[in-house]
Amino acid sequence: MVHSSQFFFTFAEIMNEMKRILFFFLALLPLWAWAQNPTVDPVGTYYTTDENGQEVTGDVNGQTLSMPFRVVFTANPTIPDGFKSQVWYEWTLWNQNDPGNILVRRNDETFEWEVNESGSYTVQLKAIFYGEDGSVEDYEFPQEGEDAKYITFTLTESSLEFPNGISPNDDDRNDVLKPKDGYKGIVKFHAVVFNRWGKKLYSWDDIHGGWDGKVNGKVVPDGVYFLNVSAKGADGINYNIKKAINVISGYNNGENEGTTTEE
Repeated sequence: MVHSSQFFFTFAEIMNEMKRILFFFLALLPLWAWAQNPTVDPVGTYYTTDENGQEVTGDVNGQTLSMPFRVVFTANPTIPDGFKSQVWYEWTLWNQNDPGNILVRRNDETFEWEVNESGSYTVQLKAIFYGEDGSVEDYEFPQEGEDAKYITFTLTESSLEFPNGISPNDDDRNDVLKPKDGYKGIVKFHAVVFNRWGKKLYSWDDIHGGWDGKVNGKVVPDGVYFLNVSAKGADGINYNIKKAINVISGYNNGENEGTTTEE
């Protein structure tokens, strides 16, 4: 038989249980207060085009990219109840090699920037949150003693080289005159191919393009041709390439060298 006194707690036991419950809530209080604070989560998303002309996008933070690109920066604020008025933003962007020279200041939640000059860049976001009555709340980002959140990225120096010849015989090996693999940071481009008498045979303005060794649909005879390239890198370097190109198709079709594709 169970004694009825077993269903009752002593006063000391009740007080100890209340202390445990109070300690539990006090431990949760900082987490609850933190959850009530507004926050921002700055993110930069880059957009660029690869060698195949396809758009590539991703998180720019920590990236080293070799082509000009644009970045969309977003503050991504989280604002709990009680902060219903507005948020003041300040984005700051600078080149790590010259931190005293601020390149960009913006006060929008989201902004876009074209990256067309090589260098390593840093972006920082500051934010001040306002209450319902328009007064400044006792909260800023980052708070005193809080680590700032930085977004860093790099646009590498430009590079552009061409081979000394092509073999347009449809074996998928050196069939097209185009920049060597590894070119990067080219923002302007124009190339022209001439025959030995100075007649223009082909030209193109797309860095992803090239000459297939043909004029009017026919492969030109084996021999020496001349390439002129005018280009500009994102780092300000101007490329003026003039070189002889050997066409060796493995056979000579005996045809004339074709006619110009005059613009």
